[in-house]
Amino acid sequence: MSTINTVKTKKRFEFPHSFIILFGLMVITAITTYLIPAGQYERTVNEDGRSLVVDGTYHTIESSPTGFMQLFESLHLGMVDAAGIVFFIFIVGGAFGILTATKTFESAFGSLTKKLNGKEILLIPVIMLFLAISGATWGMAEEAIPFILIAVPLALRMGFDSMTGTAMIIVGVYAGFGSAFMNPFTVGVAQGIAGLPTFSGMGVRLVFWAIFVGVTIAYVMIYARKVKKDPTTSLMYAEDKQRTVSEETDSEQSLSKRQIAILVVLALTIVGLALGVILQGWYITEIAALFVIMGIVVGIIAKFRMNEMANAFVKGCEEMVQGALIVGFAYGILRILQDSNTIDTILYYVSNLVADLPTALAAIGMFVVQSLLNFIVPSGSGQAAISMPIMAPLGDLIGVSRQTAVLAFQYGDGISNVFTPTAGVLMAALALAKIPWIKWMKWILPLVLIQYALGAIFVTVAHLFIW
Repeated sequence: MSTINTVKTKKRFEFPHSFIILFGLMVITAITTYLIPAGQYERTVNEDGRSLVVDGTYHTIESSPTGFMQLFESLHLGMVDAAGIVFFIFIVGGAFGILTATKTFESAFGSLTKKLNGKEILLIPVIMLFLAISGATWGMAEEAIPFILIAVPLALRMGFDSMTGTAMIIVGVYAGFGSAFMNPFTVGVAQGIAGLPTFSGMGVRLVFWAIFVGVTIAYVMIYARKVKKDPTTSLMYAEDKQRTVSEETDSEQSLSKRQIAILVVLALTIVGLALGVILQGWYITEIAALFVIMGIVVGIIAKFRMNEMANAFVKGCEEMVQGALIVGFAYGILRILQDSNTIDTILYYVSNLVADLPTALAAIGMFVVQSLLNFIVPSGSGQAAISMPIMAPLGDLIGVSRQTAVLAFQYGDGISNVFTPTAGVLMAALALAKIPWIKWMKWILPLVLIQYALGAIFVTVAHLFIW
């Protein structure tokens, strides 16, 4: 009688899909609506048409916790609320699908790799500094999503990994956005609500921005250099080996005249985007239209037939499906908090905690409150409209200047955008880059801790020595 040896093999741990993580957060959020009482502040509309919270008007209302069906309905409602960003992602993805079909990027990457042979690391500070300036000046954020489609293949071709390519874009733009010296959506809105001159204190903010961005760029470069030296140290080593990146030798790739013209169109599109946002107040609708125009012009230059352009557009949209849906999941979490009327309650209790702190710690308390608030209100201008009408007069009462209160809001709002799963831009970018959120967290956590430490130092210095 033969004995059959059965070997039990352990199943490898599989990181949860982004949808699983976000739906889990939806469930947890729904449960908390049974624990947190419902409440509301009274609101008023200022001369700019912005709804502001009226300090001292918080009152409890009848509880409305999330029911079983409401939990699942919030997913659809979140998708509807996020429709503007969702279809922005699809349209931009489709436009880049046409651009990708021209093979211009492959040729450009080949030329760039040859020119930077041995100096590829220099590309990181150039790209990140450009994005940090964009985030700090005209509030670039959602607009950075399309660049993931360029940066990840570029990073892989230069011997880095997809984590480096994604970090160059998302970490770069949010380092500038969070520490901005003249971001109209955060600094501008918050100072307007606080009754301060627009962009006042810019000199101090510029110094803090330079330090913050410099440290962030250094972090990404150190990791990239390590991966370049030993690819197996990459957190995405196994995943990146499965990616379909063209293996053509760089020396065989060169830009044709048509491809050079296409790159000129892309550059003009980026310049037009910046000018439109700064001078005309463009947002995602106008930007989406700009990318549609870019896609059509690129298709004409490439001599694509109409059906070729349409098929390339659809293929580009297909690449964006997961990222677009993730934004809807993130909005579903916010919808649960809004429909249960618990956001104002959370704001009320955390602001009371700040008021009870000693004066020396009050500014840090504001920074902590704003950091926590950003998990449930990821929108910078939205968070300013909710919190600044309370934090500004609260600062007057506890001896914290309104400039410092704005600074605390600014860093509290900005830092968590690079890791919180309720940040639609981040989750969309990770989906496009095919990076699991858990792995991203493992990579970025040390940087986030450094950034929070810097934010606390800046707020403290401003409170004690400047404002």
